Amino acid sequence: MSEEVFLALCRPGFESDLAAELSDRAVDLGVAGYPRTDRDNGYVLWHSQQGSLMPLLDTGLIFARSLYPCAHAFTELPEADRIGALWPALQQQGPFNELYLEHADTNDGRELARFLRGFRKALEPRLRKGGLLRERAERRLHLFFQDSRNGWLGVSPVSLPLPENGVMRLRISPEAPSRSALKLEEAMLRFVGRGRPDGVHTAVDLGAAPGGWSWHLARLGIKVTGVDHGKLAPALLDEYPVRHVSADAFTWRPERPVDLVVCDVVDKPARTLALMQRWLLQGWAKTALFNLKLPMARRYRESRDLLTRLDQGLEKGGVQALIQAAHLYYDREEITVWVDARRDH
Repeated sequence: MSEEVFLALCRPGFESDLAAELSDRAVDLGVAGYPRTDRDNGYVLWHSQQGSLMPLLDTGLIFARSLYPCAHAFTELPEADRIGALWPALQQQGPFNELYLEHADTNDGRELARFLRGFRKALEPRLRKGGLLRERAERRLHLFFQDSRNGWLGVSPVSLPLPENGVMRLRISPEAPSRSALKLEEAMLRFVGRGRPDGVHTAVDLGAAPGGWSWHLARLGIKVTGVDHGKLAPALLDEYPVRHVSADAFTWRPERPVDLVVCDVVDKPARTLALMQRWLLQGWAKTALFNLKLPMARRYRESRDLLTRLDQGLEKGGVQALIQAAHLYYDREEITVWVDARRDH
């Protein structure tokens, strides 16, 4: 049986966490294989020897920015005609709906950006002329470059919402009180596929100061209560429907249930998890989005154990919930968790 290879992109420094996650999920699927990676290279290659990781494409991974199967490895492309060397493999795998030219999120990888811009200008017209780039095609083409001559050719279903390079490039508004607003915007796009979840009209932001998350929710038309002993940006109180409550995020309780609770406090992850679990079990909120700070080592194992504890705690309390988690582009040493405990989730 031929070996199947998958490429998963991640934040540099988290390769071992992604490799451990892939190994765990492979066991769940009954897949035999192994990960290969180098420290700080920004990606992991998974080699399947028996079975396939294809089911993971639709479920998502915590530490993978993107995941797709690789159909062909290219090596030592001639500088004079890279496209010609790639063309037989492109013909075999095409047609494609769109072209992704990708690199690792490292200093060396980012230095390829100029080369890839020029390569795109040459490759896209050739693909169209050759009938390999079509609007109705069902697959996208990934060309991942380790350097300007070596890399992997991969494919993914167009129906799978993958951003190029695994990164949602968002722009911060000058009105935002902090850059943390980007983190919340990315989380909403990742977990619900749009800026505002359906049915969310009221929200509580625990540990709100200076107000980046409250600002983003308020500009979506959501009525927000920001809870923090610290001050919120004045514009939030003057120009947006944000109510500020000076109180402790871990002890304050809402007067009535809200649709969403968000929390980005700097504290032990187990304490934040217990707080969010209490809000959902008590029915104070129907959905929750929060960050869990991670230790320096065994970050995947800690994440897995925390999420298992959350799932079991909610189930024991009679709450059925959809739980998703991701290490977002705008996250650092943390993961972002989305919990939807509504019956129609």
